[in-house]
Amino acid sequence: MSCNWGAELWDQFDNLEKHTSWGIDFLERYTKFVKERADIELSYSKQIRSLSKKYHPKRSREDESRYTWCLAFAATLRQLNEVAIQREELAENLNRQIVCELTRYIQELKTERKTHFQDGRRAQQHIESSWKQLESSKRRFERDCKEAERAQHVSDRVDLDNKTDGEKARQTAQQKKQAAEESRKEYVTSLNQFNQDQHQHYHTLVPVIYQRIQDMEERRIERIGEAMRLSAEAERKVLPVVKRSLDAMMDAAESIQPRMDTRQVVEVYKSGFDPPGDVEFEDYSTTMRRSISESSYLDNRTEGRRHSRKLWPFIRKNKLLTLLSSPRQPPPPPPTSPSPGGVTNSPQSPPPASKEPITQRLNDLMTSGSRTRKQCLRSLKRGGSSPADCSHLPLEQRRKKLQTRISNISQEIQREREQRDALLKMREVYERSPQMGDASSVEPRLEEVKQSLQRLEDELRRNQAWLSEADSKLSDHSSTRQGGGCGLNSHTTTPGSSSLKQLDNRSPASRESPDGSYTEDHGAELHFKSRSSEFDDDFDDEELLPSIGTCKSLYPFQGQNEGTLSMVEGELLSVVEEDKGDGWTRVRRNLDEEGYVPTSYIKVFLDSSAKGFAQSSRLV
Repeated sequence: MSCNWGAELWDQFDNLEKHTSWGIDFLERYTKFVKERADIELSYSKQIRSLSKKYHPKRSREDESRYTWCLAFAATLRQLNEVAIQREELAENLNRQIVCELTRYIQELKTERKTHFQDGRRAQQHIESSWKQLESSKRRFERDCKEAERAQHVSDRVDLDNKTDGEKARQTAQQKKQAAEESRKEYVTSLNQFNQDQHQHYHTLVPVIYQRIQDMEERRIERIGEAMRLSAEAERKVLPVVKRSLDAMMDAAESIQPRMDTRQVVEVYKSGFDPPGDVEFEDYSTTMRRSISESSYLDNRTEGRRHSRKLWPFIRKNKLLTLLSSPRQPPPPPPTSPSPGGVTNSPQSPPPASKEPITQRLNDLMTSGSRTRKQCLRSLKRGGSSPADCSHLPLEQRRKKLQTRISNISQEIQREREQRDALLKMREVYERSPQMGDASSVEPRLEEVKQSLQRLEDELRRNQAWLSEADSKLSDHSSTRQGGGCGLNSHTTTPGSSSLKQLDNRSPASRESPDGSYTEDHGAELHFKSRSSEFDDDFDDEELLPSIGTCKSLYPFQGQNEGTLSMVEGELLSVVEEDKGDGWTRVRRNLDEEGYVPTSYIKVFLDSSAKGFAQSSRLV
């Protein structure tokens, strides 16, 4: 079957015009479809990226970097973000390679189509004009022939009647005949011209114009197929990357290790404490006064402690209440004019703020474990804030915390050293080439970096000392636990049987309370049991906090409240704790006197060489 529009569709000019217009409309509709699909891909990528960012773990959450399931989820979110990036790239390729190109091509196609159909209309108008001229010459020839025939009949009739009129009629008939002959020639000429134009129109002009329209239509259809192929190729291009992302998601899911995560929980939350020992039997059958029962957290090792017969709450009143009532009120403002005579007019610390009942705070302390009492007391002395040496944490947690802190400080020291080296090199360059810059302009920044480096190194040494202390305590504790475990394995008694046997073997005359506070000779005296003795021993055995510097008093201060320390002007003291933001600094005198003084009354010198300062000296 022939596929030449000029030969097969020579009479379908109007239909061809409608078909090509519909084809261009289809191309515009397909371009709009691709554009909307690109917008959907772009919106999808933005939503996926926003979702990934929303659920991505925050940097402040350290727990999410320890466990494999958290790391797997973070890796999945990263790969999902990569998928979003590929979808965004797909949308960009669709817009750039298809939408923009098709939009430009549609404009060119419309212009070309308009030109071709204008040429077709001109050819159609020419053949129609030639046909009209042929019809006009034909009608003229027909009219002239009829007039010549009527003139001839008239001439024949007049010639028979009157010779004079007959001559005139013959001349008229002759003229009509000549006019008819001329019309005939003109008609023949018009007919030949129309046939020639018609042949040229249907065999030359129309095939050429229609062939151009056919070629234009084929190019349009081919362009649609090319656009569809580019669309599929653009999506196929991102599929390998998406496949790799999906494979990475599968690998992340397979990397989850439940046993490792459970071990990590042990590493994170292990306190290193021993489980509670057996609860001792308390014999209430004997006639004696009720005493406070021991907590379930006290184990059998409390029997080896020394027992005190002192009335603990009253004998230890000064030292304990000093800790429980550390100054929490704002410090007094410094005097307007410091002078040696200002001792008598020195401001007094304001009256103590309202506190919760001391018995409630004592009960909170007594209900806690024996190893946490020092931490509780230190927390009280620091106003509830965490100590710098992490002593409020269990041994395992303290060691991990200090290791993390030392690692961070080491990284900061490395950065500061690199910055210092860069500044030194810059200063050398400026000294060799003054036109490049002033060497003195680097000095302030260099001095600042050196001070920061010194501070970080001091902090690193302090944390390393604390870490060594924690490691030694942890090793001692582990050796103690191992020795205790061997002792426990050598006995086959049930829990609590030893205490019951000891109580059963005692005679009534020799029975005492576990701390030895109850005796037959002093039955009227009230004593506390081993809990108070244990707490007292823990408090007595508390190690002194290291000195972090020295301070010099600028004004005299009379500390009348519990927890404060009096000082005179010019006195040199050791700094134990810096100001925590409440306006009070903890200082020490003579290794046994500690207390709080207003920060505004002293000048602090934080120096690493001042560590271990423990001598008393007064400058008047």
